[in-house]
Amino acid sequence: MPARLISNRLTPLFILLALCLQALAGCSRQPAPAPAASESPAAAETPKRIVSLAPSLTEMLYAIGAGPQLVGRTSACDWPVEAKKVPVVGSFGRPSLEVLASMNPDLVLDVDLADKQAAKKMTEMHLRREHLRCQDPEEIPATLRKLGALTGHVRQADSLASVIEKGLAEYRKEAAAKRRKPSIYLEIWNDPLWTGGNKSFVSRLIGYAGGRNIGDAVEKEYFEVSPEWVIRENPEIIACMYMANETPAADNLKKRPGWQGISAVQRNRVYDKFDNRLYLRPGPRILEGIAGMKKLIESNAE
Repeated sequence: MPARLISNRLTPLFILLALCLQALAGCSRQPAPAPAASESPAAAETPKRIVSLAPSLTEMLYAIGAGPQLVGRTSACDWPVEAKKVPVVGSFGRPSLEVLASMNPDLVLDVDLADKQAAKKMTEMHLRREHLRCQDPEEIPATLRKLGALTGHVRQADSLASVIEKGLAEYRKEAAAKRRKPSIYLEIWNDPLWTGGNKSFVSRLIGYAGGRNIGDAVEKEYFEVSPEWVIRENPEIIACMYMANETPAADNLKKRPGWQGISAVQRNRVYDKFDNRLYLRPGPRILEGIAGMKKLIESNAE
């Protein structure tokens, strides 16, 4: 929290009195102002009131033992179940600044803000904010360690980060040794059709699991595609990463005109009912997500 500014209008007598009171209380120096987002986390006191503006960060906080320090979250922060009891400050990347201020946080964490002016406004409101980049599997261990340093849970964070680093290395080695990698089409949404490009987290996850995302040819995170493009790419496995309202997503997909010629449809390798928190969220359960995708791929091996 920002230090209180001493008005220039205070009399020397008042300043002397304040210094004496500090000495009696055992204070040998003036409290330091809260650091900016770019300063080292070790320079600030351990925050007791944290607001997370990203579901991946919320999961990480609980995973390293910092869940009890969370006083605010987004509506997308739905795991673990304890997180649902924490008051909501807004949607993912779109916090209500008024609600945020009312929570009186010691620390605000985010990975992305829809309104770039929100960061500036937080600074003007004297809110301590930390922006953490976490889009790739390889960035998860570093993010965990930084959160550990910020929240006072260094040992727990480092332990989990080390487990993830070791797991990623093992999956990477196994994937590299594969002579053939099945092609996969990820349908992120069905109207219009959206999939993940080579910059998406889920595409990296597929790579670790030993598969090949057909969207990797596109230098984007997520992008819209045409039915003709999917038919032309002829994927061997199709994963519907969304929930349909009535008929299962996989059943609806198989009925699309012209899709009966796709290898995945012909061989009944179209899947749905995924827990997207494991496959689309760069969180502490990354190894579980890779394991699930690897199992799917290997169950369809030639």
